Amino acid sequence: MSSPVVGGRNMLKRNSMRFVAAFMAVLASFVAGRNAALAAAPQHHDQAPGFYRLKVGDLEVTALFDGHGVFDPHWLNGTKATMDGVVEALHEDPRLLDVSDEGFLVNTGKQLILVDAGAGTWWGGGALGRLEASLRSAGYTPEEINIVLVTHLHSDHVGGLTTQDGKRVFPNADVYVAKAESDFWLSPEIAAKAPKDAQPFFQSAQAIAAPYIKARKWRTFSGSEPIVDGMQLVPLPGHTPGHTGYEFSSKGQKILFWGDIVHAQRVQLRHPEVTAIFDIDQNAAAATRLQLLPRLAHEHVLIAGPHMPFPALGTLRKEGGAYSWVPVVFTDQWDENR
Repeated sequence: MSSPVVGGRNMLKRNSMRFVAAFMAVLASFVAGRNAALAAAPQHHDQAPGFYRLKVGDLEVTALFDGHGVFDPHWLNGTKATMDGVVEALHEDPRLLDVSDEGFLVNTGKQLILVDAGAGTWWGGGALGRLEASLRSAGYTPEEINIVLVTHLHSDHVGGLTTQDGKRVFPNADVYVAKAESDFWLSPEIAAKAPKDAQPFFQSAQAIAAPYIKARKWRTFSGSEPIVDGMQLVPLPGHTPGHTGYEFSSKGQKILFWGDIVHAQRVQLRHPEVTAIFDIDQNAAAATRLQLLPRLAHEHVLIAGPHMPFPALGTLRKEGGAYSWVPVVFTDQWDENR
């Protein structure tokens, strides 16, 4: 017969084991329940508005993401062999013709200059129109913008200037555009004679420009007159009548905001002769591209291309008769010497 002390110890041991087993069961149930809850958490598909900034000499340049789209292969014009190659390549890589839409902010230290304003609600069916949110995420407000430089008046580049109810998004900014561009798209006579498919471009350009014209904030230029210190106008004819690039220089460094020199990067850099149906003068657009690309590649000019993959900044590398895009690599490190 065991003593009462020994019996008590055995009972205590059995009770302790039961407690531990019950505790472990409860703990396992809690962990399993927590993991189940984590596994059931909904996925989040939204991306944050994007911006990316770098230095060009003393200039702070910020790329502002406006949205993402896909360029229809039927919007490209090239030889049958080239276009057959594009269609074949699309089967292997469905993202071949993915494009972005961007605007760019230049902080000179004295002025805030926006180059193109994105699509707003005027183009893209809701896929675009994020430039204002990107601007705010970058630490600026629309009211702070002093100048908007417009490469051309297609609505994916100027729609962000004006709301659908006719309000100026950048109320304190003067908007600059080539006179030939303004005269063409804002002409009721030219619009009346334009093909039906082109009518929306005229209608949107006129509606977008109207509140700035009324406020006497719409400025045109016709030559090489100075608008901003350290900036040179670069006529880029062909895409539209007054298609213009803006080349900024600071401390020996250059950046060219080239508008729609290239729409489909992976096609038109390999085949610069390929044009887009949106080019009003197809021959002039191809000639401009063929003349411009060699200079930019030779001089290693930084390019801001509003339809290049975000952050839409990079340089060109010549490869025989073709070119490749060398993108600025996204980094979270700010480098004054970059």
